[in-house]
Amino acid sequence: MYLKINDITKSYGEEGNRTQVLRGVSFELDRGEICVLLGPSGSGKSTLLNIIGGIDTLDSGSVVIGDHIMERMNEKELSLYRRDHLGYVFQSYNLIPNLTVKENIEVGAYLSDHPLDLDELIRTLGLEEHRDKLPNQISGGQQQRTSIGRAIIKNPDILLCDEPTGALDYNTSKEILALIEEINHKYGSTVIMVTHNEAFRLMADRVVILRDGQIRESYFNEIKTPSSKLEW
Repeated sequence: MYLKINDITKSYGEEGNRTQVLRGVSFELDRGEICVLLGPSGSGKSTLLNIIGGIDTLDSGSVVIGDHIMERMNEKELSLYRRDHLGYVFQSYNLIPNLTVKENIEVGAYLSDHPLDLDELIRTLGLEEHRDKLPNQISGGQQQRTSIGRAIIKNPDILLCDEPTGALDYNTSKEILALIEEINHKYGSTVIMVTHNEAFRLMADRVVILRDGQIRESYFNEIKTPSSKLEW
């Protein structure tokens, strides 16, 4: 197994007024899998994603990625690990408004010693004719493609996606899901995607269903449904 999540707990708040967000969460992933973390708001899925991504800390348990044990890293080691191994895609695009599409993607390349080929990636993203435009000159879907490009150009081992289609319409959402599938196939990135959309689990290798901070169900899809065939 490539990623091992073992008995993670996480609480917020002061003593006597603490809210437990994760209650002993455990699952495993192989390299190159697509994993969907599914659950309603407040189920703990985004907190779990942030812990895997080194953005948030855990109270107890462990996160092991390859031969890296995250809770044993100091802040400098964790920062380097995030830079070298993880890519992040959020619901908000967080693009730099005065940089072009090409330049926004290049920002990610500066964080890697072995970035992907920029021109090839822009073609994969379907952004060739928009490469010299600013973010306010392109659609929401094209902005999200640019955001994904910025995350993937450094060739991360794991691509973390937090509701990547949450701000998009139905057809554009399907385009973004197809792009995530293509990136997974083409570059071999392990993908962990948070969503509340039940349909998305059909395209995943591993599905982890969370409710009230606990895993209610975890299973492997022997036969996946291409994102183009999903309906919701």
